[in-house]
Amino acid sequence: MAIAAAASSERMNIVITGHVDHGKSTLVGRLLADTGSLPEGKLQAVKDSCKKNGRVFEYAFLLDALEDEQRQGITIDSARIFFKSAVREYIIIDAPGHIEFLRNMLSGASRAVAAVLVIDAVEGVAENSKRHGLLLSLLGISQVLVAVNKLDALDYDEAVFNRIKKEYEAYLETLKVKPLAFVPVSAREGKNITESAPETPWYTGKTALEILDNFHNLPSNEDSFFAMPVQDVYRFSNDNDARRIYAGTIVSGEISSGDTVRFLPSGKEAHIKNIEVWNAPAKTRAITGEAAGFTLEEEIYVKRGEVMVKSGENAPVKTGDRLRANVIWLGSRPFRFGKNYLLKLGSAKVQARLEKIESFLGEAENGQYGELRRHDCGSVILSLARPITLSSFYDNASLGRFVIVDGYDASGGGIVLENLSAERTWQSMNSFEGLAAGGDFEEELFTLLKKYFPHRFPNL
Repeated sequence: MAIAAAASSERMNIVITGHVDHGKSTLVGRLLADTGSLPEGKLQAVKDSCKKNGRVFEYAFLLDALEDEQRQGITIDSARIFFKSAVREYIIIDAPGHIEFLRNMLSGASRAVAAVLVIDAVEGVAENSKRHGLLLSLLGISQVLVAVNKLDALDYDEAVFNRIKKEYEAYLETLKVKPLAFVPVSAREGKNITESAPETPWYTGKTALEILDNFHNLPSNEDSFFAMPVQDVYRFSNDNDARRIYAGTIVSGEISSGDTVRFLPSGKEAHIKNIEVWNAPAKTRAITGEAAGFTLEEEIYVKRGEVMVKSGENAPVKTGDRLRANVIWLGSRPFRFGKNYLLKLGSAKVQARLEKIESFLGEAENGQYGELRRHDCGSVILSLARPITLSSFYDNASLGRFVIVDGYDASGGGIVLENLSAERTWQSMNSFEGLAAGGDFEEELFTLLKKYFPHRFPNL
């Protein structure tokens, strides 16, 4: 059945994921064919090719274009496919399901705002189905359609569908992911994809395509609280230019000239003097997503890794050195206790240690979680060498998502669930006693010199 092309220019990115051989590529092939989104003659050309080579035609062949994928029957890279419904244009990202290609799946899913997660009704919920659910949680994808596929092989058994729905829904609930729908489908036979199937009279919900059309593109973070990780601070010495420009990318909210801002974790406050623009007219306002530079009325010392927020806003941004997080580990060496790692969050970098593994996807040895091995996912507690500014992932994805580096390799990623530290602003450090007690020596030295010898260091 061909679907009328969308009159709207709206476009949405959706990732299709699930365990290997659960039917992702077949489902996408069906969507392409049944919406009339294939180039003219493409479907027949693939069917003729299969007949010529003595192969049974599969809808997955419409997009598994890489030679290795054709030979092995698995999706290796993240293919991007375009199709149109009567509502909008879609970019479908067909992500690999095999455990060895989780990195590729992460890369593909990172561009999506919604997901279709495919589960084979015959095999049931696989361990990799749970991994992919966690990955969607890590990426903040909350719009999820779960397609229970291959029900034709089980005579469209309602009890099997309900059992899988109950099991997987309970698992996703632990990740704070609430699927918008579970749909019983047969991708091969085209059941409940674009038209309701008479074989499932017990299912009264919408088709997979109708559910996709009810998804929404995410609103901008512009209406949220203001936050900008400081990427760098620039000083110029040519032509008597004494400006100190605080630069970074605004991850949420907006800011205007004259606003009062606060830097965390140092707690220093200042007023926005100018919004600096390179080789363009000056502006008085900067918004989410913009790379911006600011000069301040007051000369203060802050550095890369601090987060600029707007004073007076009730922003859910805290300073902490101990946190609970969900982690996916992809490194060749295990994530283990007693070892220092580098954690990168926003523009901050800090040494981190694994303090505790509270739970993980896999079997514990003697009831103990000793380490996270490659492809393991777990809920952990991390201890940091010094406080950094962060947020719960669910309050601000940019300040709640991090990468863990082992040596020179980016080996893991995760999201902040909870800040386990008491809130600290470290304003009390602006004293000789604070300096003697420890902290960032360079920063505190500049602060003290400015405080006690302003006439000697007017441009500090």
